[in-house]
Amino acid sequence: MARKPNKQSADYDDSVFVNCPFASQYKTVFNAIVFTIILCGFRARCALEIDDGSQPRIEKIFSIIERCRFGIHDLSRTELDDHSQLPRFNMPLELGMFLGVKRCGGRVQRQKTCLVLDTERYRYQKFMSDIAGQDIQAHGGEQRRAIAAVRNWLRTASGRTLPGGAEVFRRYQLFERALPQVCGHAELDPAEVTFADFVSLAVEWLKVDLPAAGP
Repeated sequence: MARKPNKQSADYDDSVFVNCPFASQYKTVFNAIVFTIILCGFRARCALEIDDGSQPRIEKIFSIIERCRFGIHDLSRTELDDHSQLPRFNMPLELGMFLGVKRCGGRVQRQKTCLVLDTERYRYQKFMSDIAGQDIQAHGGEQRRAIAAVRNWLRTASGRTLPGGAEVFRRYQLFERALPQVCGHAELDPAEVTFADFVSLAVEWLKVDLPAAGP
């Protein structure tokens, strides 16, 4: 399954695969998770960065997963689609892809570790019981809780010293308030900011904010 099982890319240990709902009602938590990853010194990657029509989408996702030691999988979205009246299965599918690469890949891929999030900690037992044994963290749809869960997991999984969850949340609130102005300076409409735009804006803003931010 994993095409490069024994070769570790330069940023493998810094890359986090983000598998979260992209629907508008989940965007606030998604953005908070991505910001937390960046502030903690990691690189956020997800399917939204894909813009190559020459390769099947699932192959592109596998390619990203193979280059990430860490993965964050939010299973919050379980409701039926308004139009199809069917649930969206992309999040469970990408979690399965991540676990498959970890299980079937070589030595480097077996170093993978992931965080599974949901609105409620044990809700998964009703729709995806095969992941029993994973440590599911609940965020309740709240940015503060999602940030704390991601920060605490990255601290444990990486062994790195990181700012506390309350401090990360404080900085994210500052970034949210500054975002319209930051977008203006970058000549971007806030309503049209892509994943790549958001990452770039957060990285550049943190270059200015972090030196001045106290403990």
